[in-house]
Parts: sequence; C-alpha cells; structure tokens
Amino acid sequence: MPYDKDQNLAPEGSPENRDVQDENKQDDSRQEEKYSFLQETIKPEPISREKLIKQFVRIAVYGVILGVFSCVGFFALKPWAENWFRGDPETVTIPEDEEPAEDQAAEEEEEPVDPELDAESYAEINDSLYELAQDTEAGIVTVSREEQEADWNAEATGLRTSVTGVITADNGQELLILADDALCGEGESWTVSFADGSEYTASLKRQDANSGFAVFSVMRTDISETTWNQIKVAELGNSNASRQGDTVIALGNMFGYDGGVGYGVISSCDHKETFYDGECDVLTTDIPVSADGTGVLFNMDGEVIGMISASIWNENGSGTANAYAISDIKSTIELLANGAHVPYAGIHGTTVTKAVQDSQGIPAGIYVIDVDTDSPAMQAGIQSGDVITRINGRDVGSILSYRQVLLETEAGSQVRFVGQRQGADGYVEIKFNVTIGSKG
Repeated sequence: MPYDKDQNLAPEGSPENRDVQDENKQDDSRQEEKYSFLQETIKPEPISREKLIKQFVRIAVYGVILGVFSCVGFFALKPWAENWFRGDPETVTIPEDEEPAEDQAAEEEEEPVDPELDAESYAEINDSLYELAQDTEAGIVTVSREEQEADWNAEATGLRTSVTGVITADNGQELLILADDALCGEGESWTVSFADGSEYTASLKRQDANSGFAVFSVMRTDISETTWNQIKVAELGNSNASRQGDTVIALGNMFGYDGGVGYGVISSCDHKETFYDGECDVLTTDIPVSADGTGVLFNMDGEVIGMISASIWNENGSGTANAYAISDIKSTIELLANGAHVPYAGIHGTTVTKAVQDSQGIPAGIYVIDVDTDSPAMQAGIQSGDVITRINGRDVGSILSYRQVLLETEAGSQVRFVGQRQGADGYVEIKFNVTIGSKG
C-alpha cells in the first residue's frame, strides 16, 4: 500500500495537536523574552544651556571661517574671471561737432560796462585759470617708453623718451589715451603716468604714422580705486569754434619737463598742416614751447581743442606752441580708439579752386602735388599732376571731401579712383584701381 504523508498528521483538535500548539507558544514566549531589550525606549540625554551655547558658537565660527575663505577666493579670482569672461569692448564713438551758436551780442542795445581792473583782479584771474588747469589736468597723462639697454643715451641720440597724452575714451575694458606716435616702434613697451603720480603698463592700441598720432591703452582692472578717483576722460571740444584772441591753457611737456602749465591766447587760426591724404587746421598760440615739446590745448570750458606737437613747422624752429585742431582729427581718433586701421592712399594734393580752374584750365577736383613712395596710389599708377575727381562714384571737389570719402573705406579694400590727366590734346579721363592701405 503506498505511503501517504498525511496519514501521520493528527486530526485538528486532537490531544496531539494541542500539545504541538502549546510547544509553539512557549517557543514564541522565549523569543520575546530574549529580544525584549530591543523594545526599550532610549531617551536622549538632555542638552544643557552651556552645550547649546557652545554648539551655536562653533557653528558661527565655522560660518565666519567659510565666509573669509569665500571672500579671499572671490577677490583672488576676480581679476582672472574678469579677464577670462569679459565681453567685447564697447565701440568708441566721438561725437560730431555742434554748430556754434549765433552771436547774440549784436542784438543787445546796451553797451557793456568795462569793469575796473587792478592788481588784485589780475591775481583773481590767475587763480581762476589755475583752478581750471587743475581740473583739466585729471585727463592728462605722460606716456613713456620703458628704458632698455640700448636707450641709456637716448638724449644723445635724439630719441624721444616721453610724450604728453590725453585720456580720450573708456571702452569698458581699457582707458584709451591719444598721444604723439614718436614713441612707437616694434618690440617696445610703454608706461603711463596719471595725474596722481601712479604708473601703469600700457600697450599700443593702434598707430597712424601718416597723421603722427597713436592710441595707447591701459587695462581698467589694473587701475586702483585711488587712481580712479583722481583721473577722468577728457572732453573733446569744437576747435572750429575757436577764434583769434581766445584765452587757452596748455598742459603737458611743453617746456622740457612733465606737468607744465601755460596760459596764453590763440594768435591765429588761419594756418594748415598738410599730410598725405589730408590736411589739418593749426591753432597757433603765444605760449612758449621747447624744441620737442608736446602738450594738450584747452579752452575756457575745459575742453580739448588741440594737440600740441613739435612736428608742426619744426623746420622753422618756432618757439611757440602750435596745435593740431582737434575737430580735424576726430575721425582718426575714433578709428584708432577702436583698434581700426586709418585708410591711406598716399596722395599729397590740394583743392583746385574756381579761380585756378578759370585761369589755368585745370578740372575741378584734387590736384596731385606728390605721391608717397611705395604707396597704394603710386602702385595704382597715379602721378603728380593728375586731378582726382571721383572715388567709388562720389565726387571729391576738395581735400575735405576727399578725406571724408577715404576715411569711410576700409583698409585692404579696392577702390576705383577716377581722374583727369593732361595729354597732348588736353585733359583726358583715366581710372585707377587703388588697394587702400594703412601706415601703422
């Protein structure tokens, strides 16, 4: 007979089954007694006031330490972060000159009463001028070429070691300084000295050897707060509004040393200085100047109206300060401040006036007096005696319009010049493809 495992099971409720259940209950009871300690409630030890205070102080100390390390880390990494994550510099825009207001003096019927002047009045005038000079001096700097081994005898060799500059713009990353380009050269390094006497390393933003100007830059992050509080960007005025007899202030290295101040008047506004592709009005003064003096000319509103340069009429040995009129070089300043090349063709010309047209039969336009050696104009075939009449389809009837059209083209672009050249049967039209270059 087959084995049935259920045969050994006792019926439910039988004595055998009750014995088994009793044994199981006893086993469960012993298990509960064995692990009864796990069911005990562990009460936390009460925290005293002293421990609470100590814990609070400990957390506060840790917070202070963490804050100090965070601040130190922030200021240590700030210059690196500003350098690494800085955006593009802002585009520098030089505002155009406003038209001078009409003189309303003629409308006044009453004659002005001249004040009585004495020695005390003269002192008051000088004090007023000096106060204005001190205010404008915040925008003046000295740009120096850092001395190298070969420059120990710079004075003996005639090399310029420093020039006066003026803070003309702030693009958000750099302070931009306009100065004479006499210090420019390959592999050079420069230092800028501000009005408070502090010195900072500068770099060359862009140079235009044709006009003789350069823009240097100093990183804003390098300049201390103390220096920031004592300098400012100078305001460029309207030199076209200047008149003979106007009182002016000259600041800079006019007398052979830095930090000079001179007062005087504009003796003439009728002269011009020519260079290739343009010309510039000259403001002459009665302020004395050394042979290689440089400086900045201000009007009575504290605005820059001229850049004093030793290159103006240097062959004549003029002993007074002469300045390039600021209005005529504003377009050049804007290009240099934005790091752009100043367009250059290399033509030294003059406007053919109506009188010359009638008397000599020369067509209207720009008469080419000279062409710079190895210039874009010479390479294109332009010669002395040619008359330039159009550039890229635009008429150029004066040096001013010629200069304006040229400055609106980009260096490296090819431009169509149209001119007139005299032949056996008179003037004939001739065209040139000029690839615009730059000098510096």
